Amino acid sequence: MSSNKPTELQGDDLPDPEEEKRLAKAARDANRLSELRVILLGWRWPGKSLTGNSILGREEFHLERASEFSVKRETEVDGRKVIVVDTPGWFSSQITPTSYQQEMVRSVSMCEPGPHAFLLVIPVGMFTETDRVRIEENMALFGESIWKHTLIVFTWAEILRDRPIERHIRREGKELQWVVDKCKKRYHVINNNIFGEHPQLPLLMEKIEKIVAEEGGPFVANNEENKAQQEAPSHTNKENMNHNVTKEERDLGARPKKNCSFSSIRSMEVESPQSPVVEGVSD
Repeated sequence: MSSNKPTELQGDDLPDPEEEKRLAKAARDANRLSELRVILLGWRWPGKSLTGNSILGREEFHLERASEFSVKRETEVDGRKVIVVDTPGWFSSQITPTSYQQEMVRSVSMCEPGPHAFLLVIPVGMFTETDRVRIEENMALFGESIWKHTLIVFTWAEILRDRPIERHIRREGKELQWVVDKCKKRYHVINNNIFGEHPQLPLLMEKIEKIVAEEGGPFVANNEENKAQQEAPSHTNKENMNHNVTKEERDLGARPKKNCSFSSIRSMEVESPQSPVVEGVSD
């Protein structure tokens, strides 16, 4: 008479921890890219440029003003070239100005032959339906295929304390869950207060490489998407072009919780238009 009792692993049947580590390393090595190209997307001042600086290991993206142009910086991390493009941050309470949208689209050409991943930066904090709509509108500039190459990066992770990010996503409701689902549940949590040897960066790089392996290569817009990108959005009206800083509180996008150290970036919330930034030249 057969028994339904599960067979217990004994002795040599138990998994070898060292063998598991070896296999995991082999998988990482197989996915390793000689060069990594990423584009940062998100609101003004949610930690987007800080995330770029964390990846580069130094302050390359200046935080004292909101950039109106896509800016490209590069470095070498662990023996390979890493290219990071920071894009103009968008608004929460209004449609993103056409000039900003054009610069966001231009970022793809700054990562030829194509970015390996888009990092959609969302601060841990309040997330509304308006925030979701703004993400959908701005991501649409790149075509539907962008979602397959997008990794959400949750910033201001210190607010979580000991709470798992999965619990935070559930608590924020269907709006944030919609974005996570569109990105195929690909996300990463980072603490922006660390520079240099950042303990969370190796795993971020692995996740980017995994996306490239799963999607069969970097992001490449198809013909229809290229056409849509070349036809710059023209629906922005004069009201949307108003960058009045008195609206800064309303335009921040997804907001960190009130009990966080968000006050440390209040001094950055000054928008003074300056001359265009040239690629590779410090602004």
